[in-house]
Amino acid sequence: MALPIEDYALIGDRHTAALVGKNGSIDWLCLPRFDSPACFAGLLGDDSHGHWQLEPTIAYDVTRRYVDDSAALETTFTTEDGEVTLLDVMPTGDHRADVVRVLTGVRGTVRMRHEWVVRMDYGAIRPWVRRRDIRGEEVITAVAGPDKLVLRAPRLPVAHDGTHRDEFPVDAGDELTFSMTWIPSYERTPPSADPPIAQTIADESEWAARCHHDVPHADVVRRSLVTLRLMTHEQTGGIVAAPTTSLPEDFGGERNWDYRYCWLRDAALTIESLIDAGYTDEARFWRHWLLRAVAGDPGDLQIMYAVDGARHLPEHTLGHLPGYAGSVPVRVGNAAVEQRQTDVMGEVMIALSAARSAGLEDDDDAWNMQRSLVNGLCETWREPDHGLWEIRGPARHFTHSRAMVWAAFDRAVRAVEDEGLNGPVERWRECRDEVCEAIMTDGYDAERNTFTQHDETTEVDASLLVLPLIGFVKGDDPKMLGTIEAVEKDLLRDGLLMRYRTETDIDGLPGDEHPFLACSFWLVSAYAAAGRLDDASALFDRLVGLVNDVGLLSEEYDPANHRMVGNFPQAFSHLTLVQAAFRLRQSTSTVR
Repeated sequence: MALPIEDYALIGDRHTAALVGKNGSIDWLCLPRFDSPACFAGLLGDDSHGHWQLEPTIAYDVTRRYVDDSAALETTFTTEDGEVTLLDVMPTGDHRADVVRVLTGVRGTVRMRHEWVVRMDYGAIRPWVRRRDIRGEEVITAVAGPDKLVLRAPRLPVAHDGTHRDEFPVDAGDELTFSMTWIPSYERTPPSADPPIAQTIADESEWAARCHHDVPHADVVRRSLVTLRLMTHEQTGGIVAAPTTSLPEDFGGERNWDYRYCWLRDAALTIESLIDAGYTDEARFWRHWLLRAVAGDPGDLQIMYAVDGARHLPEHTLGHLPGYAGSVPVRVGNAAVEQRQTDVMGEVMIALSAARSAGLEDDDDAWNMQRSLVNGLCETWREPDHGLWEIRGPARHFTHSRAMVWAAFDRAVRAVEDEGLNGPVERWRECRDEVCEAIMTDGYDAERNTFTQHDETTEVDASLLVLPLIGFVKGDDPKMLGTIEAVEKDLLRDGLLMRYRTETDIDGLPGDEHPFLACSFWLVSAYAAAGRLDDASALFDRLVGLVNDVGLLSEEYDPANHRMVGNFPQAFSHLTLVQAAFRLRQSTSTVR
């Protein structure tokens, strides 16, 4: 049975990722790619939908940590009879899809239970499982359609009613290595090989050590950066929004979405965070992905793509899965791919501008792509859209979307004025001014002294907090101070921030949701920009205190029940954490 979301940790090889529970169970794993069908889908059902567990047979206490600044997870099980550690790692750099689990006896004797239940295609398909001798080595293979899994172990579990189980003692000093390898089903089973665990840990820790450390809660910031890197495909440069699908925003409800794709918005914001932390090579890598993904007519631009840049992400439901905490439907694909979300243009242009400022010069292809996108925006910016929250109701003129359109024109103008690049700067300036006028006319409520969610309402939206962060308005401008006050009054719940008031039916969906963590981190940044540094620091401290025992955050948080909610870990939560830390550092340094 699936655990509370906060009881999971992430391991990955930058091609895909797995969620490992405090009980030693891998309940979610898609192979060989983030958006591949899951072979362990117990997270969205129960153990019968696939899981791989190594756990003591009697009651135990558990602690967990990541080894150094790597993605290698060490879980310590302590029983009345002894203590063992379980090291979970997906080695990188060997061009294989492996999950390696190393059990080490620390003290006394601990009797362990091993259960391996493979169900392909999101728990729907029971594979053909055989015990085989491969070049003198006994292994278990599981085959279904295009996929083959190979289990290796010093002692293999035994078949029992559709599962494979075993129990065995681990004495102090013992070390047992279990590994599972994915290969295409038509290929020969590869020979056994020593997994490069030590090299993987060293490489990942060296990468983390290169970031800027002079920020508040530097250890949590560093873990967020490592997590964002884990969600970046090593070969393509595509950045997924989360490694999971259908973890609910409302337990028992239908607000369940597939986030295993590359939103231009989330990816661009991730790149900004990495640049803030000193990583410019990653910006270059993502720019190459962007060029490939959006190649062609600007009118064909999508808001999201697969990690390899593929465009077709049709949404369908998996009726055989009961969903996490009974939350259905379980969705694969995302119908929002068809939406118009104009704000993505601003996020992309801001990220590329930040890359230029960090010393990453535009080549002809990169600038031609940006110029083409901005020229297209000149013709379409007046059209309504579905906004960054992917409203499944009528398209509207969202203030945040228009502000990001303003930012797109602004960064294009700056590229010409400051960097000497070529473009129709007069036209871009004119469009920038027109967008600004539209926001001030239709997206501002003078009576309440606040910007509004869209042009047909007096409601506010947490996304309005980014207006000073993108340079549209100064952080201490009276209009912005009024907006912060309105957001605090209308959207704070137990000290954390909602995206908007769902009771207005703006999103066209039934049910409620919980405070959205990225919005609360935006409030930290808005406080800092407004000069409210004590408030910014206090809120940042509280938000950092919400990370789980290994430093991870979901999409939303339920403060009443102290539960994480939504897809996990969520890139949006971690990237806004990083941005808030660096903005808080900058504001504090300016005051000093």
